[in-house]
Amino acid sequence: MNKISENYALLAHNTFGLEARAAHWAEFRDTEELRSLIETCRTNRWPWYVVSGGSNLILTGHFPGLILHPTGSRITLVEPTLVRADAGVVWDDLVAWSVERGLGGLENLSAIPGYVGAAPVQNIGAYGSEAKDTIETVEYFDTERLETVRLSSSSCAFGYRESIFKGPLRGRAIVTAVEFRLTPEQEGYTYNIKYGDLHDRVTLLGGPSLSHVRSAVTAIRNEKLPDPAVSGNAGSFFKNPVIPAAQAEALKSQHPDLPLYPTGEEGSVKVAAGWLIDRAGWKGFRSGTVGVHPRQALVLINLGGATAQEILQLSDQIIADVESKFGILLSKEVNVL
Repeated sequence: MNKISENYALLAHNTFGLEARAAHWAEFRDTEELRSLIETCRTNRWPWYVVSGGSNLILTGHFPGLILHPTGSRITLVEPTLVRADAGVVWDDLVAWSVERGLGGLENLSAIPGYVGAAPVQNIGAYGSEAKDTIETVEYFDTERLETVRLSSSSCAFGYRESIFKGPLRGRAIVTAVEFRLTPEQEGYTYNIKYGDLHDRVTLLGGPSLSHVRSAVTAIRNEKLPDPAVSGNAGSFFKNPVIPAAQAEALKSQHPDLPLYPTGEEGSVKVAAGWLIDRAGWKGFRSGTVGVHPRQALVLINLGGATAQEILQLSDQIIADVESKFGILLSKEVNVL
């Protein structure tokens, strides 16, 4: 039987370092334990929410229901190139596991905090790669039908930081495992190193290899992003906005150094949100307990004792200012509970 803790402190379960508590807390290793917990929620009419690494989360206060925390930690090679990982596997542990075995596809996603279960929900991405590029199947527990469902990648409605799990299945599906189709590192393997200065970093390490790409990405992230143990944060707070190509061209004519990225869809372009925030004058901003990181304008930081309301107020100020100066409306990447 699952142990359910009462009045549980969530400070250690959110990287922003926000003080909050849950009325109830329980961990689950597998589907059967999860089923029992969901049935308990039904019986007691408790709301539920899944918190794994808490690296993309703002806790606004006391949660009145049950927080579910995945602990399953198995990584299995189902086929020579098909890897299955439980939702409770630390994401970067999976990346390290695959690189050590010469399986490519996840190396650009090195050093991203969080757990495997969150990867398809958010369609995590970095340095020109996204989780959807390698996900073959997502397994989830349907809390309405009380059964396990397997969903193919093509049915997950993946988009930029979007998926079916943030849409029609939000509040209904709990990811329990993910299967990834990876590629053996061999002659002819295509390394994705065109993003930013990744190519130069990899070259300095001796040329393209899975381990060199992983090392370069990890080094870049460590240089740009603050350690949550020192400055509470949730990584990139805002999404890179997607705007019409014509609008992007007009902005580019005014600001030649504006970074633009393809979206894969004709007529639209992705703009670097960090550049917009920086040019609007917010990079390095500090006010009381909150601020904007001096090396990465996408990151809002807890300077000590910040509340969720203070962080959200700062984000709203930034959104309004960027819109007034560039005509682009930023949207939050973090989840607010």
